[in-house]
Amino acid sequence: VQLQASGGGLVQAGDSLRLSCAASGRTFRNYAMGWFRQAPGKEREFVAAINWSGASTTYAGSVKGRFTISRDSAKGTVFLQMNSLKPEDTAVYYCAVDRFPFISVLHTDPKDFDYWGQGTLVTVSS
Repeated sequence: VQLQASGGGLVQAGDSLRLSCAASGRTFRNYAMGWFRQAPGKEREFVAAINWSGASTTYAGSVKGRFTISRDSAKGTVFLQMNSLKPEDTAVYYCAVDRFPFISVLHTDPKDFDYWGQGTLVTVSS
């Protein structure tokens, strides 16, 4: 099982990036998926999550209104569209799969997620 995150890079404040996370080795179409990030010297924090069908999403307050999570379950891919990026968004971004299928309430605690991608670095300059 592998989660491959991509799309990170160096951008200026106000720019946009779209992160992708492709799953291989098994299907996760019945599982919620999430994005987390970890800045240097800080703990990993929740960014966004999407339920198994794509009908329900939740966001951290710091990104709400700027980031959008979506998924293409047929392709086993989850996306994170990031707009109006700020220097404080600088971090390594990780995608992850929830531990349980068909959950009704989305999790935001990293402990509730099993499989993790390797991360992609996003750097936002001021």
